Amino acid sequence: MEPMRLNKYLSDRGVCSRREADRLADEGRISVNGQPAEKGQRVTDADEIRINGKPIDTATKEKLIVALWKPVGVVSTTRGFKGEQKVTGLVDLQDRLYPVGRLDKDSEGLIFLTNDGAFAEEVTRAAGRHEKEYEVVVNKELTAHFLERMEKGVFLEELQKQTSACRVTRTGKKRFTIVLTQGLNRQIRRMCKTLGYEVESLRRVRIMNVTLEGLKPGEWRKLQGEEKKALEDAAYHRKSASGTRNAAKSGATSAAASGRGRSIASKAPVKGSSLKNAGPAAKKSGSKYIPETAGKKARSVHKTVSAASGRFIER
Repeated sequence: MEPMRLNKYLSDRGVCSRREADRLADEGRISVNGQPAEKGQRVTDADEIRINGKPIDTATKEKLIVALWKPVGVVSTTRGFKGEQKVTGLVDLQDRLYPVGRLDKDSEGLIFLTNDGAFAEEVTRAAGRHEKEYEVVVNKELTAHFLERMEKGVFLEELQKQTSACRVTRTGKKRFTIVLTQGLNRQIRRMCKTLGYEVESLRRVRIMNVTLEGLKPGEWRKLQGEEKKALEDAAYHRKSASGTRNAAKSGATSAAASGRGRSIASKAPVKGSSLKNAGPAAKKSGSKYIPETAGKKARSVHKTVSAASGRFIER
């Protein structure tokens, strides 16, 4: 094999993410042929690589992607404070999985875990521009001004960054859904706070074509079949023959076919925080997801049914 960077080598074999590999190398916990590894070092299968003194398993493994409903109070990093529960502890598989991206400890909802480093890299890198949808409940009644500002973008003083334009749909007096392609730290909470609102509950319900359908807090399922292929096609910006028009159906089918594991009992979600229970306005609204790879230019189209007029509004 051709030599490759150490972080990519470890990531491709499901040992750890590229970022974690760099961190371990910086901490002197990786050795190559008995010598401390250097970040950016190139290796091959002929090299003996050890982490914390133990040789790594270089056998080719099945590339897994798990969809997990992270409960409130669980951290989505591989490292945490003593006594904190981590998402990696909720999935009872022998394969070593690590989370793809993050979800605040105070938030709940969909997060991926995988042993496929290339997939994780594509999903988390900023240039991916992949859609993530959230259901949000705030502490007071929404105004037209608030919704307009959220959609157009908000300057976040703490980060000295302007948020990108996004799609916001009101689903109740204090509830709305928001679709982001940006991933700033605690972005939705910071946006709301800037506009004078506090988030009471936040749930991620969709990442690209994959939804929470068929899951409960603390439950997970392996992605497979058309659902997994459509997700990988979207992540790598490949054209998918199957597309994602049947994402929800695919999700439910995969859950039934592959089985789920309920790991813990979580805090009960805020009543009405899911779109299913969000009231008449939410039930009269819907969205259509078109893969980002559709057409010559990457794009996504969102159509919202206005609860007041029954018209389709395309953004």
